[in-house]
Amino acid sequence: MEDQKYRDEDDLPEKLEGFKNKYAEFDLNDQGEIDLMGLKRMMEKLGVPKTHLELKKMIVEVTGGSSSNTINYRDFVKMMLGKRSAVLKLVLIFEDKANGSPCKPEGPPPKRDIASLP
Repeated sequence: MEDQKYRDEDDLPEKLEGFKNKYAEFDLNDQGEIDLMGLKRMMEKLGVPKTHLELKKMIVEVTGGSSSNTINYRDFVKMMLGKRSAVLKLVLIFEDKANGSPCKPEGPPPKRDIASLP
């Protein structure tokens, strides 16, 4: 990203690589664009299924109204680096945080005796 406002972004190369991998995962037809079905699959995988109308609204929100059918990589990166809180951005950030730290400890629960109970 040659845009001046993104040059101050911390660890930009690492972020761009992560965005590229996330984008490629949902570019179902390998045409360089996430279409309605790719977005639908993404939201279902994230556990937030949406209707077709909601998905179209999300695409318009991300593209700024320039497209109602697909999200290109440039719009995707602008959304992820931008200050605006698009629904898709919030869901993806939430998924990354959820995947980064387990919600509950792994393994068997600790042993307790009668004296430790309240």
